[in-house]
Order: sequence, then structure tokens, then C-alpha cells
Amino acid sequence: MTESTANPQTSSVKDGARRVAALYDIHGNLPALEAVLAELESNPPEITVLGGDMILGPMPREVLDRLIDLGPRARYIRGNCDRLIVDAFDGKPLGRTPAAMQENVKWVARQLDQRQRDFLAELPLTLTVNVESIGSVLFCHATPRSDEEIFTVRTPAERVAPMFGDVRTGIAVCGHTHMQYDRKVGDVRVINAGSVGMPFGERGAHWILFQPSVELKRTQYDFERAAQRISRTTYPQADVFASKNVLNPPTEEEMLAVFEGARTS
Repeated sequence: MTESTANPQTSSVKDGARRVAALYDIHGNLPALEAVLAELESNPPEITVLGGDMILGPMPREVLDRLIDLGPRARYIRGNCDRLIVDAFDGKPLGRTPAAMQENVKWVARQLDQRQRDFLAELPLTLTVNVESIGSVLFCHATPRSDEEIFTVRTPAERVAPMFGDVRTGIAVCGHTHMQYDRKVGDVRVINAGSVGMPFGERGAHWILFQPSVELKRTQYDFERAAQRISRTTYPQADVFASKNVLNPPTEEEMLAVFEGARTS
């Protein structure tokens, strides 16, 4: 970790990489992260992109320590929850964030030390990686212009296009809404990595692997044991997380109705 500096907006990896993994929205679910990293162990990617919202969940310090252990091959971008955790650490108001989520954010912020806070504060909004045989790929958390903008596979292309209007790569990878998909918006192929730790849809750890073709992955793990580990933490909503995000995640149809309804209401 480095000393705190002004938060850069963009970052890039200029050297080409043949295998790139994209892990988004881990949300402090250490068992899910461990399962993905174990799957990658036999043939590690040159670069592992951590796509934001890494630690807002039941095991924040453990997840952050495990990611830091990946060393220089790990590259990070900031998610909206990472930003909120920094604000909570600094004692800033959390704005319109729902009360239950504020409690979770403040709990996570209390688990961190100053250096961990500074690490989160320095994360860029976007990252560009040159993937061999594919070209440059832009990684962002929600959209390139915002870490909290919401769109789904069903959002009309004419509404999504301005969100990616400044993108100059053929592929853009995002997360934030926790559902995997692969769609074309104008000239940009937009791929959602899904969520490692809080999936909407089939249970498991959802992520992406470029090797170099794009593979939407879902890693199985011991859900019952993971739920038990999570329930033993002091996270404010540990039992709810174990039940609703590990054992019985909401369906894609349920969440599409929520997201699209919220956007149009």
C-alpha cells in the first residue's frame, strides 16, 4: 500500500496479457473469493482485475488482505461502496444511503486501519488493459463516468449509449448490478462480470476470464459451510447475507424488475 495521494481517474496496463481475470463485487465474501482464486491457482492469469465493491460485507479485512497477497498482478478500480467506506472512515455523511446500508458501511470502516483506508481512497475509476488477440479492454465499476450509474441487459441501448460515449476500446467490462451479461451498445461490446460474493441469479461466484476469448464463469463452493462462517462474524446483517446472498440469492427476474422499475419510476 502506498501513502495517500490524489485519487487518479484512470489507470492502464500497457504490456499485453494473454490471460486476464475480472473479479467484481466480492462484498467481503471470503469463501467465494477463495473458491475463485483456487480455481485460478493451476494457471494463474497475468492480471487479475478487481472491479470494485470488494469489502462491503462480512469479512472485509480478510478479503482485502487476501487481495493484497496477489501482489503486482492484481489491479484495482473503485466501486461506489469503496468510496462510501472511505467517507465513513473520514466521518463524512453518507448522503441518501439507506439506513441499513449505512450501518453496514460504518461497521466495515471501523474494521480498517489508516493504510487500508488510504489504499481504497487511491483507487481509480477506470482501468485499461491490453489483452492479447483482443486489444484494449476498459474496466469500470458501473459505467466509465460514474461508480453508481445503473443499467441492465434490458435497458434500451439509446439510454446506455451515452454512458459509454467516450469509450475508445472495443470492449468495456462493468459490474455493480451483480448480473452477468454480454451485449452490444453501439460500437462497444459491454460485458457485466456479475458478482463474486453477492450474485443475483444462480448461486455461486460469478466472474470473467479472458484467455483470450471471453468466458463468463461461475464457480461453485461449499455454500452451507460459507454461510456458517459468515454467520459467525459480527457483521450487522451477517445472517441475512448468509441466507439471501449465499444460500438463496434473488433471481435475475426479481432484480431486473427492481432495477428497471427504480430507473423508470
